[in-house]
Formats: sequence, structure tokens, C-alpha cells
Amino acid sequence: MSILIESLQAHYPLIKNVHIGLVSASGALFALRALAVQTGAAWPMQAWARRLSVVIDVGLLTAGASLWTLLGLNPLRDVWLGTKLALLLLYIVLGSIAMKRGRTRPQRLLGLLGALAVFGFMVTVARAHHPLGLLAG
Repeated sequence: MSILIESLQAHYPLIKNVHIGLVSASGALFALRALAVQTGAAWPMQAWARRLSVVIDVGLLTAGASLWTLLGLNPLRDVWLGTKLALLLLYIVLGSIAMKRGRTRPQRLLGLLGALAVFGFMVTVARAHHPLGLLAG
């Protein structure tokens, strides 16, 4: 395990930048797909679009887990990380409503707006390393 940690430490700046880039790509792709769903477009639910989203999100989770391991973070001890993970679950639920679970267009729109708000707040929690994110001061 120490070889893994040493390898991660040597590549910390790269892993962090990949993580940030994948956060941006994931959020942008979600927003684009969900907005397209609002207009009635079919492409957001096509296999290639869903697969691209999965590939980006798997990379994002891998980079995030690498940083978590490297930095020795614990979501029960490091409350900001626990908050971010709880917000991630809420983002997934709201995103699902925005993309397919919402039965009506207004429900899907509320899911989209909620998901984007949660996504934005998650970014502030991550940047501030505080569970209140930008509200921390």
C-alpha cells in the first residue's frame, strides 16, 4: 500500500488537476444533456451520451478516491468531505429527476435547477473545505 501512496504523492498535482477537469466536464455534460431533455431532444438519452457520462464520472470518482487516499481524508472526521458526499447523493437523485424520472416538464425543470444548485454548492464546499461552502464566510 505504501508504494501506491508514494506513487499518488508523486502525481498529486496531476491527479488534482484531472479531478477538477473531470468535475467541470461532468457538470457541463449533465447541464447540456438536461437542457436538451427540456427541449424534447432525443440524443441526451442515447447510449453514446449515457456512456460518455459514465466514463467521465468513473474517472472523476477514481481521481477523487485517489485524492481521498493520498490526503488521508475520512468523511466522518472531515465533515466537509462527508457533506460533499451527501450532496453528491442528492445531486444524483435530482439529476435523475431532471433526465428521466420527472413525469412532467416542470418536474424535470425543477430537478435540473435543483441539481445545478447542488452541484454549484458542492464545488464551494470542496474549495472551502468547509461544510457550509461559500456560506462559511
